[in-house]
Amino acid sequence: MAQDQDPWAAPGKNNPGQENQPTDKPKHNDEQSPPDLEEAFSNLLKKLGGNKSRSNNNGSSNGAPIHYGKFLPIAALVGVIVWGASGFYTIKEAERGVVTRFGQLHSIVQPGLNWKPTFVDQVIPVNVEQVRELKTQGSMLTQDENMVKVEMTVQYRVSDPAKYKFSVTNADDSLGQATDSALRYVIGHMTMDNILTKERSVVRDSTWKALNEIIKPYDMGLNIIDVNFQSARPPEDVKDAFDDAIKAQEDEQRYIREAEAYAREREPIARGNAQRIIEAASAYKEQVVLDAQGEIERFQRLLPEFKTNPTVLKDRLYIESMERIMAKTPKVMMDGGNSMTVLPIDQLLRNKGAQTNTAPASAPQSAVNSQPVLTHPTQSTPPSSVERQGRFN
Repeated sequence: MAQDQDPWAAPGKNNPGQENQPTDKPKHNDEQSPPDLEEAFSNLLKKLGGNKSRSNNNGSSNGAPIHYGKFLPIAALVGVIVWGASGFYTIKEAERGVVTRFGQLHSIVQPGLNWKPTFVDQVIPVNVEQVRELKTQGSMLTQDENMVKVEMTVQYRVSDPAKYKFSVTNADDSLGQATDSALRYVIGHMTMDNILTKERSVVRDSTWKALNEIIKPYDMGLNIIDVNFQSARPPEDVKDAFDDAIKAQEDEQRYIREAEAYAREREPIARGNAQRIIEAASAYKEQVVLDAQGEIERFQRLLPEFKTNPTVLKDRLYIESMERIMAKTPKVMMDGGNSMTVLPIDQLLRNKGAQTNTAPASAPQSAVNSQPVLTHPTQSTPPSSVERQGRFN
């Protein structure tokens, strides 16, 4: 029968009389046309899927195959977007990015948001502001063939990220080896006593200089900031003796600082006293000069009187001089003609004070404790003219 259908026939061939049913094979025109990408992608999926794809196609409602080729541009676009978004990265403020393209140095990027082609470029962040620290220690031989254990710390910073990463294999390890070499060279040219006592600063400065000379040819992109000489210890057998020597050295420095502090404290006081003495001497000088000028002025005024009556003026000057001299002495001289009596007024005053404290207030005063009265010679009893002439001549 023509109406009978073969259940095992392929889709679209159940009714052989229907010629207009769609088929899987495209119609070939006489002219050559470009290949259909969707059809090629669908055929590829069919080959990969095998029987599963055919079973899914048979189980579809309309019996037509699913065309996956239309999703290919979308998938490609999504892949491009994901690839582009994965290339964004951020470099911190204290870092610089070393960009390598296929393993070779390409450029240095600055802090901020940047972009790189994924799977093509690789970015290595390097901190250029961090102060790094490297410690080295070991037992070393000195110039006088003694063993000493020293410790030293080197502080450095990365100055050139590209040279830091590509000049040497490992810049930090190379710097450690250079530091150990420089320290051994310096220790080997110094005696143990100097290393442990008075030339510790020399070890630091010499090691810093030698280290810079060693790493200069390698151009590792490192900048040595400081070198600290931590400690130096002698062998245990002589450690106590060297500790005493170091302590004595420290005491010496402490005494020197104390003496300098004392000198700084006393120097302003001494300068002040010297200035005060200079000012007092200047004032005394001015006073003496002014007194001399006053005396000159006074004698100039007395000169006319002296020319008029020289004897009277001589007596007057003599009396004034004796009053001025006797007012400053505790002894009184009484001129009794050919003899002169000296009364010890100071002893009489002391005896009088002692007896006043011991004796009752009503006790009579002795003639010895009575205070003598100083009488100056007058014109009625003038001194001999020979003595006066001797004084002024």
